[in-house]
Amino acid sequence: MASQGLNLDEQKAVDRFRKTVAEPSMTALVILDFWAEWCGPCKALSPVLEKVAGDYADKGVILAKVNVDEEAFIAAQFQVKSIPTVFAVFQGQPVADLTNARSESQLKAILDQLLAKFPVGGGAAGEPTQDLAPLLAMGEEVLAAGDGERAAGIFSQIVEIAPGNAQANAGLIRALATAGQLEEADSVVAALDPELAKDAAIERACTALELARAKPEDGELAGLCAAAEADPANMEAQLAYATAAFAAGERDAAAATLLGMIAADREWNEGAARARLLQMFEAIGLEDPWVAATRRKLSTVLFG
Repeated sequence: MASQGLNLDEQKAVDRFRKTVAEPSMTALVILDFWAEWCGPCKALSPVLEKVAGDYADKGVILAKVNVDEEAFIAAQFQVKSIPTVFAVFQGQPVADLTNARSESQLKAILDQLLAKFPVGGGAAGEPTQDLAPLLAMGEEVLAAGDGERAAGIFSQIVEIAPGNAQANAGLIRALATAGQLEEADSVVAALDPELAKDAAIERACTALELARAKPEDGELAGLCAAAEADPANMEAQLAYATAAFAAGERDAAAATLLGMIAADREWNEGAARARLLQMFEAIGLEDPWVAATRRKLSTVLFG
């Protein structure tokens, strides 16, 4: 599962990041240095970083270096635009940008502040509020682009690092659902700790999984569409088409059909059209731009 959806180079890059940065940062403060062989300022800064990391080693500080030419995939996730770029990373999350701290005294001053703020070296990794933020953001970006298989590969890597992270597990479930791998998604859900399964992110992912079960076979969607267009008053046909369209990734068509149903008879089948639309909102996430835009359309239909 760990390599699912990623090409070999990407999988190796994520694995190296996990071993050299993510896992150590669960209890240590990692100075993450993005550099390249051809970069003069990088070579000037490197001895300073090595000296400071050595001086602070007994305080739980370590140095990790990422060659941007060899690890462009990882550099892109941190949105590195120029080098040297240096971050302090704790529990998988960048907690400070050290790039402008070029002297020993400047670096040590910032590290002192960070060490006072975070439980570095406490021996208990805990569950950070935003565990592995760059990788989580990468997974969400890939999933939003519709590449469920590749997103599943990214989220599965994160779950290996932080099995109890709700966002990572939810992302994996949604990615597998998008990729049509429903049995694999069911297995992830079944393996969840009962308390973790109650998390709102997991519940939204399970809603997405249920909606994905309605994905039509090749050619079936066209038939459902034709049936709905042939008889606009047939609410069952409209609902069947909207549900299948959403599962097939045609969000706009699904929403337009449901909004039309609500405008025609919002009370039909105890408000089934509105309930299905709200399910779709929940599955995607209320912060999603498409959801926000469609909610405004729903408000217009309901309240004029």
